[in-house]
Amino acid sequence: MTKYDKKYSYLEKPNESEIPSELQKEFDAAIDSQIEQQGFFNHLFKILPLNAQQYKGFLNFKESLFNSETCYLSNIDKEMIGLVVSSTNSCNYCLTTHGDVLRGLTKNPEWVDKLTYNYRSAELTEKQLAICDYAYRATKNVAELTPGEVDKLRAVGFNDHEILEAAFVAGFFNYTNRWVSTIGAIPNPGHYSHNR
Repeated sequence: MTKYDKKYSYLEKPNESEIPSELQKEFDAAIDSQIEQQGFFNHLFKILPLNAQQYKGFLNFKESLFNSETCYLSNIDKEMIGLVVSSTNSCNYCLTTHGDVLRGLTKNPEWVDKLTYNYRSAELTEKQLAICDYAYRATKNVAELTPGEVDKLRAVGFNDHEILEAAFVAGFFNYTNRWVSTIGAIPNPGHYSHNR
């Protein structure tokens, strides 16, 4: 059995012989860590090595946005942005995987479900509502964004470092939603029941 023995998307399976060995070791370690922590792995880790260098670039970008030592927003805020963007874009894969992550962070699956279905139905603080409204507008009506977006976020207490990071995160999830939906990635069934 090879490392890439199953298809988890519309694409062909990665060919391990085409993946630089140092990258394969990194990819293997990430999968091993996921299995140890949650009992299953995110299927993207068995899809994206098809283009190993681009996948590594994606992982580096994601790490820059979710490294709690160097970031400004909480991971809860960022995952909230991700769910609002993914819900607006109807991206099943990202809703499934990131809903799982946010359930783990909040220990409140009912609240996460409400946020996923329609963030306006969830109990949100003034700051949470403002950042979710921004994420929705930046996804649904990007041509209509004005300088007022920054003013709205500042008015509820976000500083400029946090606002820039919110823009990066909203952009990241819009980027991810589009290619994940294009390739038809199939979520691991474990994500649906995990952290409930």
